[in-house]
Parts: sequence; C-alpha cells; structure tokens
Amino acid sequence: MTPAQAQPLAQPLSQPPTPHIVVVGELCVDVIVRLDGPVLFGQHEQIVPSTTVTMGSSSAITACGIARLGTSVDLVAVRGADDFGDYLDSVLHRRDVGTAGVRIDASLPTGSSVHLTRADGDRAILTAMGSIGTVTARDARPWLDRADHLHIGSWFLQHALEHDGGALFAEARAAGVRTSLDGNFDPSERWNSSILEVLEHCDIFFGNDDEIAGISSAATALEGVAALLARMPAGAAIVRKTGADGAELWRMPAGELVGVHAAVPALDGVLHDTVGAGDSLAAGVISGMARGMTDREALALGVACGSLSTRAVGGIDGQPDEGRALATAASVAVSPARA
Repeated sequence: MTPAQAQPLAQPLSQPPTPHIVVVGELCVDVIVRLDGPVLFGQHEQIVPSTTVTMGSSSAITACGIARLGTSVDLVAVRGADDFGDYLDSVLHRRDVGTAGVRIDASLPTGSSVHLTRADGDRAILTAMGSIGTVTARDARPWLDRADHLHIGSWFLQHALEHDGGALFAEARAAGVRTSLDGNFDPSERWNSSILEVLEHCDIFFGNDDEIAGISSAATALEGVAALLARMPAGAAIVRKTGADGAELWRMPAGELVGVHAAVPALDGVLHDTVGAGDSLAAGVISGMARGMTDREALALGVACGSLSTRAVGGIDGQPDEGRALATAASVAVSPARA
C-alpha cells in the first residue's frame, strides 16, 4: 500500500476503563536554549532567541504524557533535596502524576540537562547526572501489586537497574503486569548487554534506528527489529520511532515480521522543538494499549501525541489532553509497514 492509499482511522478510538501505569526512571530539569546560529566560545557573550526551564527526563515526560491523557500513573524515581527537585515535584503534582514513589536523596543534586536546539529540530544535550541513574528495583517492587503496566524510560541512564532490571520485569510479567522499555541513546555508545536480559521479559520496546542497531548489532534497522523480537516474549512488539516519518509497530508471529506504519499528521502551528517527542509518543502507545486499543489505534495515538508535543517548547507543555489526542489520532494515516 502506498502512502497515498493509507487509510486514516475513521472511528473514535476505544476507551475501556482506565488502567494504572507505573513509570520507573529518572528525574531531571531541562534548560532549553534556542539557537539561531553556531555556539561561540572564547568568552563571547551571545544573544539567543529564548531560554526555557521545564520538566526533563524521558521517564517523567512519559509519565506526564500518560496523565495528560487521563490515565492513572505513578512515577518511581529519585531526586535531590534542592530547588530543582522542589520544582519538579510541583510540576508533577500539577500534572496529576503520583509522586509517592519519588525518593529524596539529600546527598545528591537533582539531575539536569541543557538542550541546545536548532530551528531544524536537531539538538545537543548536555546532562549532569546527579540523582539520575540511582532508582533501584527495590524502589519499584512495592508498586507492582497496583500496576497494570510497568514502564522503564531511558534505560542507558538507569545504572542502578542494570543488574536486576530483568528480574524486575520477570516479576512484573509473572504478576500479570505488561512491561515496556524505552532504550534511548547510550551516552557511552557501548550498548550494554544487560538490556538484552531485560528484553527477554519486555512486552513493548521503543527505539529509533540508531538505538535498535546499537543494541542488536544488526546491519539494518529491520534486521535489528527481527533480532530483538526473537529475544522478547511471544507476542511482543517493537515501536520503531522514525522521526518526521512517524513510527512503525512490529510484531513477529510465526517468525515473520508484520508491522503497521503511522504517518505524522498535518498540524497547525510552528514546530518549536522535538524535545521529548519520542517520550510523548511512548505515552500515547502505552496508554492506548493499556486501554485495550488495537496496534493501529495505539500507534496512531502515540504518533498524534508525539507530533503535538513539538508545538511547544520542551517536553510537556505541548502534550495533548485526551480529547485533542483522540481527535488528532483519528486523522493519522495508518498503513501496513514494509518488511
């Protein structure tokens, strides 16, 4: 089927009773600097179009996106006892994200990232770890008995989960909890093998082509998708994030790749930046699947959420509420993906 033949969703998306999602991961502040030219060093004071301080971190942005869609969500994370931590706590409360699972470690500063963003959507990210990477499986285990879905964001920053993340997912699935993982980029570019152990107990994996290739060591993205699905449980899915081309959702029944593609919809407004767009996409897919949507419906909702998030600065201010997300998802063209 060609893109011109792709059919948009014609019916409103299904909305079964609201499940409960638990997101485990990092908390950090984002300082977003918009650039209109190269960064100049040598003691050069440079005027930039804008600077914004907002909620950062893949995990927290995903949790905020899930809550914005009207789905119940708790965040399990660690922050410092400082102004950045207090700011993040206030944002999470305003966004209806449960924070009882957020541990305060007074010995560490709250993590922070500076995003240098360009008009074309590209960016450089400078991160000071602080409390990032200190959340543990022990922090998360008490939440399994109240979760319908357990998600870990930004795996390669979750250093304290490296050795028992797989066991945590195994326990979750044994308890009937669906699991998902967003790899995100590995700053060390070593793509540690522990993620393969986690994927053995992962129902949904989110990754772009660089991440899929790095983790799988495959020559092409689709070969990587097939290799990772072969390690994942029967019936598992991989959501391949393809940026301006939207996203694909792949499964491998009977050893053959079968997928759907959702295209980015036409939107009003200016693209401000792509900070957190993939995390908002994950929020839509997770919320959709937890509510019983089909692959087509959930992927359309995810692409709608990710696309709409680019219409504001930062990862959360552009996240759509349930009504706008569903209306936009209904206009997303979904077609079979080419294996």
